Amino acid sequence: MSLRPFHLAFPVDDLAAARRFYGEAMGCAEGRSSEEWVDFDFYGHQIVAHLAPGQAGDRASNHVDGHGVPVPHFGVVLTMPDWEALADRLRAAGTDFAIPPTIRFAGQPGEQATMFFRDPAGNALEIKAFADDSMLFAR
Repeated sequence: MSLRPFHLAFPVDDLAAARRFYGEAMGCAEGRSSEEWVDFDFYGHQIVAHLAPGQAGDRASNHVDGHGVPVPHFGVVLTMPDWEALADRLRAAGTDFAIPPTIRFAGQPGEQATMFFRDPAGNALEIKAFADDSMLFAR
């Protein structure tokens, strides 16, 4: 079976701010929308920002490799060149990183490039890349 796109619906408190962040800063094409929600093409996956004031933002964090990782969070695994291009794009947009672009687990199985940031509603995202994609589930 080939890998199919996932769908994720998440809360935001301002659809215009979500459009600026996901559409402009992240470069995600907009799909269908209404007064209450907007679809985005998140690297081939469908994410939907739903207007739900007061429902988004941080809940907790877990200690991973010396960093406080926001929980919950969502994201995507990109190729290394795409990850580097997005990191540059987000830096140019003035993104405030919760964990700046870095290499985690260096020299270990699962070594990865990662970055954490929040959308304007406070939803946490992690974007990562592996030099060797076969390490995605390495132990």
